[in-house]
Amino acid sequence: MGYPMLEINSSKIKENTKLIVDECHKRGIQVAGVTKVFAGYERIVRAIVDGGIDIIADSRIENLKKFKKYDLPKMLIRIPMKSQAREIINYSDIALVSEFDTIKELQKYAKKENKKYKIILMVDVGDLREGIFYKEKQEIYETVKKILELSNIELHGIGTNLCCYGGVIPTKDNLTELVGVKKDLENYFNIRIPIISGGNSENIQIMRMNEMPMEINQLRIGVALAMGIGLYDKPIEGLNTDTIKLYAEIVEIKVKPSVPIGTIGIDAFGAKPQFEDRGFRKRAICALGRQDVYPEFLQPIDEKIKVLGSSSDHLIIDITDSDKELRIGDVIEFRVLYGGLLSAMTSKYVKKKVL
Repeated sequence: MGYPMLEINSSKIKENTKLIVDECHKRGIQVAGVTKVFAGYERIVRAIVDGGIDIIADSRIENLKKFKKYDLPKMLIRIPMKSQAREIINYSDIALVSEFDTIKELQKYAKKENKKYKIILMVDVGDLREGIFYKEKQEIYETVKKILELSNIELHGIGTNLCCYGGVIPTKDNLTELVGVKKDLENYFNIRIPIISGGNSENIQIMRMNEMPMEINQLRIGVALAMGIGLYDKPIEGLNTDTIKLYAEIVEIKVKPSVPIGTIGIDAFGAKPQFEDRGFRKRAICALGRQDVYPEFLQPIDEKIKVLGSSSDHLIIDITDSDKELRIGDVIEFRVLYGGLLSAMTSKYVKKKVL
């Protein structure tokens, strides 16, 4: 197949999905299986569908278009662009929203298609990414009042996102704020809001500790299914974490100083690199660069190999201490963290092998 190459074990991903889905269902929680980390790669989507997810969720409508054959609701989890409103109505069933101008645009196309379209109004409880800030009660109430006047839009739920931009972890306290918003809206408008979409893979830990409010009845889960990890990128007990490997081919091996010679300015990406003087070291270059994957999210399987850095097309590793007698053309195997998988799946230069 050639290199660089991602090897993806779909059977283990299916096992992860089934375990998490069963665990959530026992607690009355829907699972929206998030496919964005795999760039909507169809064979992997099939694995999580077969694992029992309730909803297919993705941040790109371009990916959701490809999933029409699956008889499951499709959810757009990135705040919609007005310019994509027609496609969103045609290729999805639910969207996370925060701006009424966009909701009006969705209404326009939903009405043209004679479709009742579901939205989940996002409320920001502290991470400071999308959503109406939870303390802005008047804005929340005014937005909901206008939503309820729309003929083809259904306020299906409220939601929040944590642990992505601001790094704020989900807790009983901040999720209780979300539950409070839902209850207040139901009481004030005399309506029922069926869904509280309370977060993502990082919620699994507090769910298992029974610290997540019982009213949370939907989670948008991706990385836990794909990689078996959750809060702080730590392994989730019972899940497979060896689902993804990345292979890269060695194209150069040289013994060189560990510190560049000359005045150091900035690198190709605007940063001023720092170096530790360890004398002369045996270094290898792999045909893999930042255009393929973010190097800070790679961990060599051989723990005696160290990633030094990369440019656009070259990954530099220190192989001095490796017990293997590595040669040109040999392949180095890496574990991949979330950011690495996201970038490698997006790169057309990284080949994908699904087991």
